[in-house]
Amino acid sequence: MATYNKFQDFVERVLLAVHNFDAAGHVFKIYLSDTAPAATNTIKADIAEISAGNGYTAGGEDTQNTLAEASGTATVTGTKVVWTASGGNIGPFRYVILYNDTDASDRLVSWWDYGSSITLLPGETFTVKFNNGDPTGTIFTLA
Repeated sequence: MATYNKFQDFVERVLLAVHNFDAAGHVFKIYLSDTAPAATNTIKADIAEISAGNGYTAGGEDTQNTLAEASGTATVTGTKVVWTASGGNIGPFRYVILYNDTDASDRLVSWWDYGSSITLLPGETFTVKFNNGDPTGTIFTLA
């Protein structure tokens, strides 16, 4: 199971209204990296993305996030993302990184550590299910 981690700058940027998790708000994407993130990273350019090709698109994929609030707790969910290697390998990668693609600086939100590097061979798939949900799972809650 992947380990969830948040970037420290994310907390401040939420309070400064940089991130809007409403469905009509900003586009949040995940991308793949084999470079270890640091909690102090702030923008997408701080962490190298794997090379595009073979079924992986530069910039990653939209999480199609939604926001819901109940009894003072906000929950942000995302739709599962699937990558399939085609015509060659995807990777290696170890980290899935969430960022705000609408923000001009591509501000970072969080990342998941899969524990070891993964390489997809042609025909193999890799599925990101947030919080092990299917097909939609919790990315994070704020209470």
